[in-house]
Amino acid sequence: MSKKGKGNEGSGLSREILKEQIVAALTKSPEQGFNYKQIAKRLNVTDTPGKQMVLDILKELTKKGELQEIFHGKYKAKVSRGYITGTVDMTRSGYGFISTDELEDDVFVSAKNLKTALHGDKVKVWLYAKRKGARPEGEVVEIIERWRTSFVGTVEIMPNFAFLIPDNKNMPFDLFIPTAKLNGAKQGQKAVAKVVDWDPKSKNPVGEIINVLGYPGLHETEMHAILAEFELPYHFTEEVESDADRIPAGITEAEIKLRRDFRQIPTFTIDPADAKDFDDALSLKKLDNGNWEVGVHIADVTHYVKIGSLVEEEAKQRATSIYLVDRVVPMLPERLSNHICSLNPSEDKLTYSAVFELNDNSEVINEWFGKTIINSDKRFSYNDAQLVIDTEEGEMKEHVLLLHRLAQQLRTKRFASGAFAFEKVEVKFDLDEAGKPIGIKFRETGTANQLIEEFMLLANKRVAEYVGKKLKGKTFVYRIHDKPDPGKISNFSHFITRFGYKLIEDDKTSLPKAMNKLLRSVAGKKEQNIIETLALRSMAKAVYSTNNIGHYGLSFKHYTHFTSPIRRYPDMMVHRLLSAYLAEENPGTQEKYEKLCNHSSKMERLSAEAERASVKYKQVEYMSDKTGKPFEGVISGVTEWGIYVEIIENQCEGMIHIRELADDFYEYDEENYCIKGRSTGKIYTLGDRVTIEVVKADLQKKQLDYRLI
Repeated sequence: MSKKGKGNEGSGLSREILKEQIVAALTKSPEQGFNYKQIAKRLNVTDTPGKQMVLDILKELTKKGELQEIFHGKYKAKVSRGYITGTVDMTRSGYGFISTDELEDDVFVSAKNLKTALHGDKVKVWLYAKRKGARPEGEVVEIIERWRTSFVGTVEIMPNFAFLIPDNKNMPFDLFIPTAKLNGAKQGQKAVAKVVDWDPKSKNPVGEIINVLGYPGLHETEMHAILAEFELPYHFTEEVESDADRIPAGITEAEIKLRRDFRQIPTFTIDPADAKDFDDALSLKKLDNGNWEVGVHIADVTHYVKIGSLVEEEAKQRATSIYLVDRVVPMLPERLSNHICSLNPSEDKLTYSAVFELNDNSEVINEWFGKTIINSDKRFSYNDAQLVIDTEEGEMKEHVLLLHRLAQQLRTKRFASGAFAFEKVEVKFDLDEAGKPIGIKFRETGTANQLIEEFMLLANKRVAEYVGKKLKGKTFVYRIHDKPDPGKISNFSHFITRFGYKLIEDDKTSLPKAMNKLLRSVAGKKEQNIIETLALRSMAKAVYSTNNIGHYGLSFKHYTHFTSPIRRYPDMMVHRLLSAYLAEENPGTQEKYEKLCNHSSKMERLSAEAERASVKYKQVEYMSDKTGKPFEGVISGVTEWGIYVEIIENQCEGMIHIRELADDFYEYDEENYCIKGRSTGKIYTLGDRVTIEVVKADLQKKQLDYRLI
């Protein structure tokens, strides 16, 4: 469109350009009709030939079906799709993209057309007429569901009012806080504010402080801020605690008679050394026919937590325990999670069990599911059990070693059938009394971990098969995992060639077999973490659903979560469903359980994001006093604004901004995962080894800035 007052001369204006301008003008006002004179005036076309061209184009586009003539001589944009619903993906600049299942492409919405919609909101959008080759564009007409209404940030107090400056990078607006709504918050403190009003004509939403977290930089403040950022709880209400206190802890003789008694059979638990809740135990007994009876005993949480109780409703809402760097925020109050339900040693405990008869080759001969009572003989840490396996000495060595042998056989069969062997290294911090990180180490897994893992997988698989195969058509909660997107696998396969690896070497090799071979090849190498991380990102995410599609990663056609009801609500649902079917009762509708599955998947995702945020914060804090020190690293990401580098010794990732690379003008090559110097041709690409130093550690943004040396 030309500048006002200069006039577009029709004889000199390209017909194609004018056509684009006409479509754009009508698209901006999709519900309004215009005649050719009004459109010509809007486009500043003032001469007669130009106006005639406008009219000709309007008739041409109407004939093609791209515009509609609402009555004689009046034209408007034709919207073929009308309304769509989707989720807002907001940018720092204030505009957004609407992701929807109804269209292949995301829909662009300008900042003024978002109409107070924020990141994550579910919205209804009016689509503008799509121009050829352009991204779909529209405007929000209704906010169907707010993703969140509260935000964490820093309080800025002015003489007559205040603002909350949100930490969330996807929230481009500060919250206006009236002085009367500060509720004790002081200048510079971190707090949580709730949006109480937002006039679409106002730039800023109005909020009130609902929780003061404390001053930035303090350990407790920051951990609570992370939980609040993801709208996760960090304590139970007095009402929920009181409800838990009223639950009877005793076990009656009448209850014992209803259960299969395993108290005289050797039983033990294996958990992390710092664990406080033990929700699974193993028992072992040799049968007269030479086979082995292995009991997988799970805390019978649903015996104590009744439907309709406050504890039940709280567990349903939380859906999972949350694991930050320094704490567990449990799904159940401590009286239940650490005491009544926890399978503590030398205490009678009510359990829900999957009991298997296995032969010497770990083949399942018989199975039984039902309510039991146990008394654990020994509480092993993973290190304790590993020592028994490695030295073949120690308490209950015969039982540990026999179960270890059976577990390894189960593991070998699982991988032979196509399971993936992902074992991501966990970062663990040594914290001082104030919560400051003084060291970083990595939690290693050994065959003791595998011993527990294989029998938990066996129980989860066989419970799911029992319902899915023998009770076909019954509603059940499955843990499902879809096949990976071929495009992501192709990109990953292309990337690893830079390290000299190949994913698929011939047409006969399956993806799981090829991936497992690759993971074995990178074990112990400097590039191990980056390749494992990108391999995991190429996979689909596992979720909960009543619609079973199998678990691709485990190569199981039926899989569920039965073994951790203290920390996962889906396991409680599985216990209740299995109990209903064993008693030949109706547990309720599939729709009810599918909604709970979706909620559990969402809460699991938020919990994982909070955990990553806490790890990132502590990594930044750990590096904050190491400015100027050199570290060896690997380039772990490349973007148009710089390169990410992960330090090899501690996995702390930071960014080298492209402006810091002063020896040349570097350009981003997305296809080849690199940036390239325009003059020198120098290339920095994913996986390159570099030496860096720390320039800045920004705790507020959880960001590390590095510089090449």
